[in-house]
Amino acid sequence: MTAVSARNISLSHGSCEILHGLTLAVERKNFFVIVGPNGAGKSTLLKTLSGAEKITEGTISLFDKPQNHYSRQELARLVAIVPQEFAENFPFKVADTVLMGRSPHLGLLGREQKRDYDIARRAMEETDTIHLAHRTLNELSGGEKQRVIIARAICQQPKIIFLDEPTAALDLAHQIRIMDLLDRLRRKKNITVCMVSHDINLAAMYADTLLLLVAGRIVKTGPAGRVLTSTLLEKSYGCPLQVDDNPLTGTKRVSPVPARFKLP
Repeated sequence: MTAVSARNISLSHGSCEILHGLTLAVERKNFFVIVGPNGAGKSTLLKTLSGAEKITEGTISLFDKPQNHYSRQELARLVAIVPQEFAENFPFKVADTVLMGRSPHLGLLGREQKRDYDIARRAMEETDTIHLAHRTLNELSGGEKQRVIIARAICQQPKIIFLDEPTAALDLAHQIRIMDLLDRLRRKKNITVCMVSHDINLAAMYADTLLLLVAGRIVKTGPAGRVLTSTLLEKSYGCPLQVDDNPLTGTKRVSPVPARFKLP
């Protein structure tokens, strides 16, 4: 079953068309990563697929049901979103913020039960934020805050999790921990992961499918080995690049070439 499918979708802001007639499919339990240069429309595409932004033309379906046929609560139980930036308007504690992920699953009284608290605690343990539980969001670093928002998304127990640059504010150790965590969720809990990343090498190590987006159009979709070619990437990014195999993982590795070096 396809988790997300989009057919001929376009999106415009005023007279500016950002996405141009895109058709794509994200298979269930797939680790799907959108890459591309700045201004390609990656975040906009992610928002449209998640339902956070409305398309101008075309159709989007989630698990073979049109996206606009879901109620807001149904969509909240199905989809979790980790935005690139999170602005807290109130100094909520970390534990309370993570527990908000249970909101779509609460009964009529809206009261959390022991199971909800247990799920929130596990989400904090998985994201290495349990020691922050009693601190407020405005006391956290950018990387700590990002892990808390990912914990909230996990607490939501979605079938699809959409993430916009989830590792951008993290150090190397937490980048790998978060990517390993997302991979475990995909494999053990059958969660479909759809994310945007600027880190092509990190994406290549984890993605089942890469989508290369340039100027709101799909250049190539498929396994990293087919998408990450020097010809496609140099044309897309507008700079010389060295593409070879990572000796540890066997996945493609992309290195920018400084001006003082020349490719053979």
